[in-house]
This record gives sequence, structure tokens and C-alpha cells, in this order.
Amino acid sequence: MGVKEIDFVSVVVGSGFMGRVHTEALRRLGSIEVIPASGTDEQTLRDLLERQVDAVDAVHICTPNASHFWIAKLAIEAGKHVLCEKPLATSVHDATALVELAKARNCRNCTCHNLRYYPMVQHMRRMREDGDLGDILVVQGTYSQDWLLYDTDWNWRVTSTDGGPSRALADIGSHWCDMAEHVTGQPITSLCADLQTFHKSRKKPKAAVETFSRTSSQAYETVAVDSEDFGAVVFRMGNRARGSFTASQVSAGRKNRLSIEIYGTKSGVAWDQERPDELWIGNRNTNNQVIIKDPALLKEGARSYADLPGGHSEGYDDTFKQVFRRFYASIENRDAEPEYPQFADGLRQLNILEAALASHQRHGWMEVPS
Repeated sequence: MGVKEIDFVSVVVGSGFMGRVHTEALRRLGSIEVIPASGTDEQTLRDLLERQVDAVDAVHICTPNASHFWIAKLAIEAGKHVLCEKPLATSVHDATALVELAKARNCRNCTCHNLRYYPMVQHMRRMREDGDLGDILVVQGTYSQDWLLYDTDWNWRVTSTDGGPSRALADIGSHWCDMAEHVTGQPITSLCADLQTFHKSRKKPKAAVETFSRTSSQAYETVAVDSEDFGAVVFRMGNRARGSFTASQVSAGRKNRLSIEIYGTKSGVAWDQERPDELWIGNRNTNNQVIIKDPALLKEGARSYADLPGGHSEGYDDTFKQVFRRFYASIENRDAEPEYPQFADGLRQLNILEAALASHQRHGWMEVPS
């Protein structure tokens, strides 16, 4: 057996849950060498990039939110293409700076809104593009989890120092909003938000805790919490559509449920991330349907998002593979139009997020900058 050819070398910054997910997906592509960089010390990362300046093609940022800006800035200034976990930054100001810097340095850039890449999500998108749904009237849903239900549940996302000024809306609500805009092709134009922190303090273990793990440590300190456990948002979309969604990390029994429903003048569709291979299609004058993922039966524009035949499930980890495949293809072919969310899309979600935070503080509707 011959040695597999390596086309790209990438640095993955961060060794936690997301760092491992990125590393596994990159290795599945088969042509990318991964250099791990577990530390988030600026000098250490700078030294690594300088030592590998000619070898490294791209940097994946899988660290706590507050470090995204400076790591992305450092990588772009070193001439590297950057793929950053969402949120792109913790403020519109910093995200705008990254968009402008990436453009000035002509670097490929991606904000990892990977949940667009489920095959059935892409099928919904193509149904809308083909006019199957008609004019969009209503968009609604939730992103619900339970891993922070108890005050003994802890993660770096809980504090604004590491996670930024928002948690539930920034961490999972941004995924929902990105999917809603991506599938419908319409922007959220204004919104009214209500946020709630159910646990005003939490018990922080004195030992390190992995994301999504259960805390069992008896040694802890009580820490004040200033980020939301739950958010509810009512919004206007495009010129006509209306909608609402919730983002919750305290919904008992919901492990990772992004649910979205889109209703048009011709038909409706509904999809649930906990049942990713199924798509509900609703009709007024005929029977409703539940269709199962099968590339041979997907809309033509959605088929390339599924690698396995019907009856073979494709899930969360496969969405990263699909994003990364398109990201590295665009590095190889610099004339290609990016087929993935870019820094501008990350900035877009921060505009929605900051409008939601302002709405909550002012108890009223806010316009979302276009």
C-alpha cells in the first residue's frame, strides 16, 4: 500500500470537545495533516506559526469564544486561511475587523455554522429555491439542550469572561438563526427578545470539566453567573414572514434538539436534529409525508451533501466533513466561489445577537442591521 498524499497542513487550536471533532473530520478527508495546538497562549501560537510558516495552510480555531478574535487575527496576519468556530468573535466590532482583515489579506475564511450541512436541511433549502413551499409565511422552532440544567453543571461558556456576553443565544441560538436564514433565503430584519438566567450562581469544580460531561466533583467554588440559560425571540423576516424561536440549555431530556418549521403558501417542512435523516412535509389538500434521506431521491442541488446511500445515517460529525471538504477545495481553487459560511456570515449572526441583547435590556423591538 502506498503512502497517502498530503495536500494540506492545518493547525487545530484547542484540544477540547470541538478540537477533537475538527481533528477527526479533517482526518476523514484523508489528505490533510493535522498539527495540534492545545494551548491558547499568544506567544506559543505565534512561535508555532513562525516555525511552520511555509508548511501550514490553514488554522482551525476551536477555543473558548473570547480568544477567537486574537487567534484569527494572528493567523490571518501570518497569511493563513482560517476556519473559526462560532461565534466568530464576542462583538460586532471585532467580527467586522476580522471580515475586513481577511478580505485585505485575501485569505479564505469560514465561520463553522456546520448545521447547514445535514442533507435534509439542504433538501429543504432546494425545495424553497424550486418554489415548492411558495411564499414563506411562518418560521418557528427551538434549539434545546439539558446539559446545563443543574447549578452543579459547569462549562467555560457559563462566564462572560470566556464565553462572551451571551451564552444560549450565542452558542446555539446563532445556529438556529443561521439555518433559518440559509434555508429561507430571507434575513431577520427586526426582533424582540426576552432572556433568563435561572441559575444566578453555579458550582464551579476545582478540576477541569469537559464540555457536555456530568459534574461529579465534590470540590467546587460558587461563582456568579451573568449569561443566559434561556432566550425567547420573536422576529420579522424579509418583507412578509414572521417567526419565533427559543434557545435553551436547561430543557430536561433534550440533548441537542434543533427543530425548525417553515410554512409557505404551498406547503410546510419541519426538521429535527435529533432525527436528522427524516423530513416532514406538510400539505393542505393532500396527505402529509415523512421522507427519509436517500441521495438518489434528494433535490439535485442537495445530493452532494450526502455521501452514503439511503438507509445509512449521516449525522453531526458528517456535517463538519462536508464543510471542511468545501473549505479546502476553495483553497486549492482560488477562483471557486465559496460554498460555506464565511466570516461575513459570522458577523451577520453577531448583528442578530447584539440586537437581541439590546432588545432584552430595553424591553422592546430592535432593528437588525443588514
